[in-house]
Amino acid sequence: MTADDSYGRLDDDDYPAYTMGRAAEMLGTTPAFLRALGEHRLITPLRSGGGHRRYSRYQLRIAARARELVDQGTPIEAACRIIVLEDQLEEAQRINAEYRRATETAHPSAVA
Repeated sequence: MTADDSYGRLDDDDYPAYTMGRAAEMLGTTPAFLRALGEHRLITPLRSGGGHRRYSRYQLRIAARARELVDQGTPIEAACRIIVLEDQLEEAQRINAEYRRATETAHPSAVA
């Protein structure tokens, strides 16, 4: 791997670039909070060769949303479920929009 390849990963939302300590610091939370999110299966950090948890930017955004809900008084279990449901709704809406576009393209006169 060249240095250029390594720098390219910095733009990858799924690249596990952050240690647990750094992730907790960035979110203003504790490592225990991040472990709890893992226990509730909201995020599953990758592990380094030494077994240390590593988080991606995408996972940090999810953790930040969980923290926001918990800070508002939502129990962590409920916050995790809310986030999963929000994600499922977003995916369903995306699929619906794709289906509508495909239908409109295939049958322009059928759209009212």
